[in-house]
Amino acid sequence: MITDYEWPRWQHSTLICGIDEAGRGALAGPVVAAAVLFPRWFRPDGGILERVNDSKKLSAAEREMLAPAIRDAAAFWAVAAVDPETIDRINILEATMLAMNQAVALLPVRPEQLLVDGNRFKTDLPIPYETIVKGDSKVFSIAAASVLAKTYRDALMVACSRQYPQYGFERHVGYATKVHVEAIRQHGRCPIHRQSFRLRQLGEKP
Repeated sequence: MITDYEWPRWQHSTLICGIDEAGRGALAGPVVAAAVLFPRWFRPDGGILERVNDSKKLSAAEREMLAPAIRDAAAFWAVAAVDPETIDRINILEATMLAMNQAVALLPVRPEQLLVDGNRFKTDLPIPYETIVKGDSKVFSIAAASVLAKTYRDALMVACSRQYPQYGFERHVGYATKVHVEAIRQHGRCPIHRQSFRLRQLGEKP
């Protein structure tokens, strides 16, 4: 089980929010962020939530099983997506920060502290925050956010695969697999591709 990173912080705060993103490195589709708050002193003893971990360490079936359990157990949660056009306009780092801030803003309460996966975060919100490298493997609420962001984004990409079946989005959800790169070589980019992401495999210069 993920360590009880939140517990010492609950001594001083009741509303601690974990934040993570999905899709930052993809070639297509949005970047998605989730924000999750659990009840104070929450611990997933003896239940399915003991399996919560970095979404990349879980199978698709495990993520799909955990996502509704996370939503049910959380005190509050929210998900936000920033579209490819905005990513191209402001760059992927800024778009990731925007998605994270939007997810927090969508919560029905204002958190007292933010725990953010990674080593960079920017916000205008008057909320103290802490960045945690590999937080999705260390902090329960961040890991839960990673699962919600990943499952939400994967569902969007599967839906897009029905509109653009030639790219196989249902298989790679927009990441730079060999199959995806070859589909771009054959068909060019579609409207949900990030036009600013260049591919060395296709001889494109940054």
